[in-house]
Amino acid sequence: MGLKLGIDTGGTFTDAVLVDGRREIVAAAKQLTTRYDLTVGIARAIDGLPPALLSDVSLVSLSTTLTTNSVVEGKGSPVCALLIGYNDTQVRNSGLVELLGPESIVTIPGGHDAGGGEAVPLDEEAVRTAILARRDKVSAFAISATFSVRNPRHEIRARELVRELTRKPVTCGHELASSLGAPRRAATVALNARMIAQVQQLIESVEVILASHGIRAPLMIVKGDGSLINAESALKRPVGTVLSGPAASVLGACALSGLRDAIVADMGGTTTDIAVVRNGRPQLSFDGALIGGWQPMVEAVRVYSIGLGGDSEVRFSGGEGISIGPRRVVPLSLLASEHPQVLPALEGQARSSPNASQLRFALRLQNDEALLGQLPDDERQAWERLADGPVNMERAVEDDRRLARALARLERKGLVIYSGFTPTDAAHVLGISTHWSTTAAVLGARIWARRMRSLYGYGSWADGDAEAPSREIFDLVIDGISQKLVEAGLHEQDRLGAAQADKLAKLLTEMAMQRRRDPSKASVFSMQFAADTPVVAVGGPAASYYPEVARGLQVGLHMPPFGQVANAVGAVLGEVSQRVHLTITQPARGTFRVFANDGPKDFNQLDAAVAHARDLAATEASALAREAGAAEVEVAFEQDKNSVSTQLDGDVFFEMRVTAIASGPPRSALPLVA
Repeated sequence: MGLKLGIDTGGTFTDAVLVDGRREIVAAAKQLTTRYDLTVGIARAIDGLPPALLSDVSLVSLSTTLTTNSVVEGKGSPVCALLIGYNDTQVRNSGLVELLGPESIVTIPGGHDAGGGEAVPLDEEAVRTAILARRDKVSAFAISATFSVRNPRHEIRARELVRELTRKPVTCGHELASSLGAPRRAATVALNARMIAQVQQLIESVEVILASHGIRAPLMIVKGDGSLINAESALKRPVGTVLSGPAASVLGACALSGLRDAIVADMGGTTTDIAVVRNGRPQLSFDGALIGGWQPMVEAVRVYSIGLGGDSEVRFSGGEGISIGPRRVVPLSLLASEHPQVLPALEGQARSSPNASQLRFALRLQNDEALLGQLPDDERQAWERLADGPVNMERAVEDDRRLARALARLERKGLVIYSGFTPTDAAHVLGISTHWSTTAAVLGARIWARRMRSLYGYGSWADGDAEAPSREIFDLVIDGISQKLVEAGLHEQDRLGAAQADKLAKLLTEMAMQRRRDPSKASVFSMQFAADTPVVAVGGPAASYYPEVARGLQVGLHMPPFGQVANAVGAVLGEVSQRVHLTITQPARGTFRVFANDGPKDFNQLDAAVAHARDLAATEASALAREAGAAEVEVAFEQDKNSVSTQLDGDVFFEMRVTAIASGPPRSALPLVA
C-alpha cells in the first residue's frame, strides 16, 4: 500500500500524518517546532508515526508557515537588493529601506522602457562593485530592474555577474512576477531572497530525517496556491511558499470536513488565516495576498491573515489599551514546561516592583549562519550565553546591561525570541487549555496585570487576580477572530475597499458580541452571518476559541477530527501546477508586440501574436512543471483581452494576457482512489 507522508512545520508545532490512497488518515503525530534546530522537531513528529508503515511511503510533501511568519514578523536573513534603473521615489515606495535597511540597497544605472527598449545601458562595473562589496555580508542577492517584465536582459546579465563572482543564491524580479509595478516587484524579490536561508534549513532538516528513517520518496513543498513543487524549485523561489501553510490547511480542512462550501479558519501560534471556499475550491488572489502589511506578487490562496495566534504577545498600546500581536513570543506556560528553572524567577518577579523587563526571558530561535558570521563580539558572547538556557532579561538589565543590549539586538535580527504573556497563557489560567504549566501562566497573569496598572494606568483588576485580566484577553481574541471572519465575508464580493470593510466589520462584530455578553444592552439590529456557510476551524489553538466565536456570530461550526493537523493532511492532496503569463500590446496600430524572456517580438496580425505567445507560454510552463516534479503534464490556457468596440474604429485592441497552466501529479505519487 503506497502511503503519502505529510509534514507541516509551523512556528509553534510540527505535525506529521500518513494518508493512504483513499485520503484516509492512517496515523498522525504532533510535536513542538524546534526553530533553532528544525531537525529535532521534525524527527520527533515522524518518530511518533508507526515505524513499520514508513517503508510504504511513496511521496513526502511539506507545508510550512515559516515564510508567512517571516513576512508577518519582519524577520529574515541579510540580503543585497540590486535595483536597476530605479529612482528615489520608486525605492521609497518599495518599502525596502524599512525592510532591509539603506545599506542593503544599491541603485544601478540601467533599465528598459514600457515598450521593452533599453532606456539606459546597464552599468556593469557598478554591478560588479556592489557585488564584491557585499558578497561576504549577505546570504543572497535580489535583482529588480525597471520594466523587466517587458525585457529582462539587464536582470539576466546582473544575475550572471552574481553567479560569476559569488556562490550566493540570486533571484530576479521577472522570475517571480509578470505584472507591472516596479516597487512591488522589488519588494517581492527582496522578500524571496530573505527567505532562502530559512527554507534551505527546513528542506535540509527534512532530508536528513527522511534518510535516517530509510524513506527515499520524492520531497515536495506546498505553494501558496495549494499546488506542489519539488525541493529544488522551492529553494529558487521560496516566496512562492508564502501562505503554504494556509493553502494546505484549506485543502486539509475541506477534505477532513467533507464540506465544499465553508469558511476555513486556521489558527496557529503566530497568525490566524481565513479563506472562503466555494464548490470545494479556495478563491485565488492573482494580484498577491496581503500578509502583514506586504503584498508580494505571488499567486496564492486568497487568505485574510492577521498576526493573531496563540503565541501572540499581549501588550499595552497607547490609544488602544490591550493589544495582541503581531509579534510572536514564547508563552510563559510553555517556557516553564520546557525550562522549569524559570519558575523561581517568576515567583520573585511576582514579589518585586513592576518593570518593563518582567516576564521576558531570551532564548535562541534559529541558526542563521550568514547572520552569526557577522556578529560583533558582544552579540557573539550573548549568543553563546544562550547555549546554557533562557536568560532572565530583568536580571540582565539590572546586572549586565551590555548583555541585555546585545540580546535585544539579536532579537531584532531574528536570532533570539523573547517570552511573554500570551492568549495561550490566558487560556491556561481560565482552564480552557491544560497543555503546559498553569502555574507559570497564573504567575504571568498576575505580574502582567500589575505591570499594566502600575506602568500604564490600565485595568481595574484586583491585586493578585489572574482570571479577570485573562478573561479580558480571551474576549479580545474572540473579538479579533470574529471581526476577521466578518471582514472575509465582506471582501468575498469585492464591493468594499479594505478600509471600508475593516470599519464595517468592526461595527458589526461589536454588535454581535454585545448581544452575546450582555443581551440587555444589545442593539435593535441583529446580524445573520454565513447562514449557509459554516466555519471549519482547524489548528492547534482552535478548540480554545472557536466555540465562543461561533456562539457570538451564531454561525455553524465544524471542528473535524484531526483538524489540529489539517496542514499536514492538505500537504499531500495537491498536484504540481505552474502558470506562465505573457503580455501582448499594440504599440502602434497594426503592430502586436509579444513580451517574452528573450525580449519583445512584433507581429502584423493579432492571431499570429497570440499563437506565438501560447506556444512560448506552454513550452515554458511545461518545462517549469516538469522541473518542479510533475510526472505528466497537461496544459490549459486562459486569455484576458482588453479591447473596446466603437462605431467609428470598430474593435480597438489594447492588451491581452495569455496564460498557460501546466499541471500534473507529482512523480512517484500513486493516484488517489476516488
